[in-house]
Amino acid sequence: MASTLPASAFTRIAQLAADRRVHKAFRWLHLQEQQLLRWQAELVAVPAPPFGEGPRAEWLCDRFRELNLDEVHLDAIGNAVAVRKGSARSGAPNRRVLVSAHIDTVFPADTPIEWKLEDTRLEAPGACDNGAGVVCMMAMAAALAHAGIDHACDVVFAGNVGEEGDGDLRGMRHLYETSGFRDSMMAHIVLDGAGHEVAITHALGSRRFLVTVHGPGGHSWTDAGRPNPIVALSRAIAQLSDVELAPAPRTTVNVGTIEGGTAINAIPEQVSARFDFRSIDPEQLIRLEVELYRAVEDSVTAANRDCGLVSPGPGGLSFSIEKIGSRPAGRLAEDSPLYDTLRAVDRHLNIRTEARIASTDANIPLSLGVPAIGVGAGGEGGGIHTRAEWYDARGRELGLRRVLLLLLALAGC
Repeated sequence: MASTLPASAFTRIAQLAADRRVHKAFRWLHLQEQQLLRWQAELVAVPAPPFGEGPRAEWLCDRFRELNLDEVHLDAIGNAVAVRKGSARSGAPNRRVLVSAHIDTVFPADTPIEWKLEDTRLEAPGACDNGAGVVCMMAMAAALAHAGIDHACDVVFAGNVGEEGDGDLRGMRHLYETSGFRDSMMAHIVLDGAGHEVAITHALGSRRFLVTVHGPGGHSWTDAGRPNPIVALSRAIAQLSDVELAPAPRTTVNVGTIEGGTAINAIPEQVSARFDFRSIDPEQLIRLEVELYRAVEDSVTAANRDCGLVSPGPGGLSFSIEKIGSRPAGRLAEDSPLYDTLRAVDRHLNIRTEARIASTDANIPLSLGVPAIGVGAGGEGGGIHTRAEWYDARGRELGLRRVLLLLLALAGC
């Protein structure tokens, strides 16, 4: 059950929303929807495949400069970063609020990008995930500049790389590991996708592994009896599937891919599979990693023993297990000032807050003890991670107001 919302939080938001400068920012957001859609169409036209986000990051830096932000740069890993300086009043020097939106997509570099804009609906790969989030971030910077709003803390805007898939949150890891943000960050708002009600307060942790089993291979007839990597790995998968999973907190196991073999009449020399474990409990992820190693070792050892082999070697099977992804779990306390502030904003805007669990860039700050929350950028979207992805800007304004009020309250307007 959510904690009771402090009256002071709601009063603060009501006062903030009544400020004439905030109304001026609201008006800019209301009148500039066509500009936002133009930005969004330009953005999705610039490819940003995994590990190939450079052109889109450069595009975003150009927009940051047009918005007169300070310290615009690409960091060492490719994040597009800019700062809106605070007034450093009320004892807030060297304190920051981070607003981030990932710029990468799931689509390979050779994916055709043909965007279509009709009225408020944009159809294109990445239009919603995360074109909506990036444009929301740009809208915040533009509205603040237009309204001449100052704030005590520095606001850092980051279009980060590496959120999707094998990116393994590399952009966000870099920001916190090398930029000094960890010690100076008061709060972090992660903008991801559409919608205006969801609040990502629990970071879904995950661990991903590539398991490979090697063998001597051979002909299916003349070399029959040699150990078969596919059989051994299949038995390991079956053993892991029999492991009892914790019902609470929810924990899942998935075998996403299996690859191997060369022909129907050949004993394969190699087979591999990719495993995905998820939970909000780090201990469950560790437990599953141990169970994976046990299952693979048991199956390979049994296969070798059945062939009269005591240990891996010539004629036997061997295996390797490579960790290919690790996203830390974490959570935002229900009584944290950040969550109280968001719920006060939602109450003011007559929004029903929906706390959810997800794997986002917020995993990194939450795992480090930095207050962070993931929110949508308003509007609606669908077809996520398909070439038929779409975003409809109808209703975007409410989501933008939500983010703006939250940001200003955190930054000390």
